[in-house]
Amino acid sequence: MILDERMKRNTLNMVLSLGFALLLVSACKKTVQSRSDLAEFHGPTMGTSYTVKAVLTQPFAQEQIKGSIDETLKRVNKLMSTYDPESELSRFNRAQGQVWFAIAPETHHVFKVAMEIGQLSGGALDITVGRLVNLWGFGPEHRRGTLPALEALAAAMELTGWQRLKLQDEPPAVCKEKAGVYCDLAAVAKGYGVDLVAEALAGLGISAYMVEVGGEVRAAGKRPDGQFWHLGVAVPDGSQQVSRIINIADMAMATSGDYQNYYEIDGRRYSHTIDPHLGRPIGHNLASVTVLHPSCLEADAWATALNVLGPDKGMALAEKQKLPVLFIVREPDGFVERLSMAMNAYIKE
Repeated sequence: MILDERMKRNTLNMVLSLGFALLLVSACKKTVQSRSDLAEFHGPTMGTSYTVKAVLTQPFAQEQIKGSIDETLKRVNKLMSTYDPESELSRFNRAQGQVWFAIAPETHHVFKVAMEIGQLSGGALDITVGRLVNLWGFGPEHRRGTLPALEALAAAMELTGWQRLKLQDEPPAVCKEKAGVYCDLAAVAKGYGVDLVAEALAGLGISAYMVEVGGEVRAAGKRPDGQFWHLGVAVPDGSQQVSRIINIADMAMATSGDYQNYYEIDGRRYSHTIDPHLGRPIGHNLASVTVLHPSCLEADAWATALNVLGPDKGMALAEKQKLPVLFIVREPDGFVERLSMAMNAYIKE
């Protein structure tokens, strides 16, 4: 078998449409002092990158803002990365079963939200898919040129299921049913990082901003021209062409798709999104799912869950939950959009 590997790991699935001229702040300038300046910050995080745009109405030391952003994201990574063997999540993954494992309040919150949405989605979102993620070559272990053995997949499925986790509120702790249960928070950690950066900016007195981490976005307030932030949803073919422009105000937006991180073996595409019920990458024709929610953590989680469910079951659940969602479905003659009722209010014509 020949492995044709075409990775899109760090390609953003959002095109940030600001629609006005900005005076970008020079890196050597220490403060932003005009009445309504827009400062921009960039950096690496979680195997991808971040962009933060903050509307500043008072003097701020840029080093203070960037330092707060970097420290916030560094903490999320230290708690929830499976690539760091000493992260809190990695240590929990090595822990024995039937033992309460103390976790940080942030990790507890992410586990709680993920497990709640896991239940609401019938297990479509499942943070215990870590072993399956690794077997299919999308985790810390190197990708292989052949498909996983059926025996290995069956063994991993025996350790998969969000019901295999128990959560304790005080003190915050998590317990797994048996040793070997392996959690992966990749479906939600970026969204949570966005939320924490937004909270950090608010804590500094910044009320208008746009925070993006690896394509997951949260915006608040208005741009310097008094307009709301506009976010573009990309056509899911890697071209970076914009399919739709969405107006958001005090909302977050997350997209899950099969076109960013995948590989091909013998002409068949294998996406990084794993269906927990089947133990293999999703194989339907739903190319991307975009979800709006006040919480980027929840938008991120729902985007993954709906993507796993596919175009029909996913849209039915989105309507039931009254979620603003945009599906882009891959049809023989091109891409077709499907919008939930709640999404119509956010579409920019």
